Amino acid sequence: MKSILCVVMFLLSVPVAPAAAAEAAEAVEAAVARIDVAGAIDPVTAEFVVRGIERAESEGAALVLLRLDTPGGFGASMEAIIARMLQSRVPVVVWVGPGGAKAASAGFFILLAADVGAMAPGTATGAAHPLLAVGGFPVDGGEAGKTLSEKVTSNATAYLRSIVTRRGRNPEEAEKGVTESKSFTEAEALAAGLVDLVAGSEAALLGALEGRRVRMFSGEERVLSAAGAAVVRYEMTWRERALAAVSQPNLALLLGLVGVILLYFEFSNPGFIVPGVIGGICVLLAVLGLSLLPINHVGVLLLLLAAGLFVAEVKVGGFGVLGIGGIVSMILGMMMLIDSPDPAVRIGLSTALALALPFAVISMILLVALIRSLGQRAATGDEGMVGLEGVADTAIGAAGRVLVRGEYWSARAAAPIAAAKRVRVVGVDHLTLAVEEITDGEN
Repeated sequence: MKSILCVVMFLLSVPVAPAAAAEAAEAVEAAVARIDVAGAIDPVTAEFVVRGIERAESEGAALVLLRLDTPGGFGASMEAIIARMLQSRVPVVVWVGPGGAKAASAGFFILLAADVGAMAPGTATGAAHPLLAVGGFPVDGGEAGKTLSEKVTSNATAYLRSIVTRRGRNPEEAEKGVTESKSFTEAEALAAGLVDLVAGSEAALLGALEGRRVRMFSGEERVLSAAGAAVVRYEMTWRERALAAVSQPNLALLLGLVGVILLYFEFSNPGFIVPGVIGGICVLLAVLGLSLLPINHVGVLLLLLAAGLFVAEVKVGGFGVLGIGGIVSMILGMMMLIDSPDPAVRIGLSTALALALPFAVISMILLVALIRSLGQRAATGDEGMVGLEGVADTAIGAAGRVLVRGEYWSARAAAPIAAAKRVRVVGVDHLTLAVEEITDGEN
């Protein structure tokens, strides 16, 4: 009886063990969800992080590890990331790493909003003073500007203080990162109570988190268990990667300029097809990328003004004044195009110069070629025949025949013309040429 029972238990245990192992393996694989953010905080980055946190919740991950290296970015995108972090049902750990990384400006806010904030040796954070912008340029002057800047700074510090206080971090030191644009090394941030630990590697970080008790923003307490767990890196979808590429201000602007030149070339030289196709794709990608960014309308108007000045320079001859004005207008328009004072997401002077000058030269060359071609006499069709010279093959009156450009044509003339006389075409009526005799006095 005992032997039969043992056999039954053995048979029952065979299918159960692999299933349990598979479940355990699956649980380990989903233990740590890693999201890498390297670059400016923009709408695409915010969408990626929010989607990653939602996926981690649905997969039952033990924690989300947000690896951060950013110079800053858009305030609205930063707020979207922080709002989702605070609502997360999975603990969110933000690690500024590896060595050499930084979490400046918007990254400083994201770091301090984490359930656990960590930094690697050789990293920095802070410099989060909000910039006041007019036309995309940071400004700081005048009584009105000073008052508005104080309001923006006060709002930013209140927003940060409400989060930091709830997280149990040092609000006074955190405010210095906003009001004084103070930056902190990893050691200074740890000593000031802005981050929870310093870890030199991902494995060291997970080891330090093992058994750590954290209080989430909702008030719920969790004990972290991450040592030795497999880390699953969440990747951007192909759509997010494409949007992240074209939404880079410099690339979007470059695509737009190249597309405009190619389309202009196709319109002025119909039949090449390839420049038109590539130009159309480039323009659409540029429009898509710029649609994701805050656009300043003054910048757009300056770019349109630049195009008009280029055309006017070629058409009326402004002795270079209109052309120079177009170049200046284009450079200013590019620098104002993105409505943000943060240098990380704005088109700089060097980029504007590198794009505007070649574009201006190419545009002027194409415009000159187009306007000259419009002034040339037609070389084909009925209009191309008018003015050509030939020889009367027969006597010409109401009817006759001429030899023009190596071809015989039916012809008629208002005054009789003898055979072998030189004639000039003055009109075309279907396949009959109207001609006149060239006198000896004419060249």
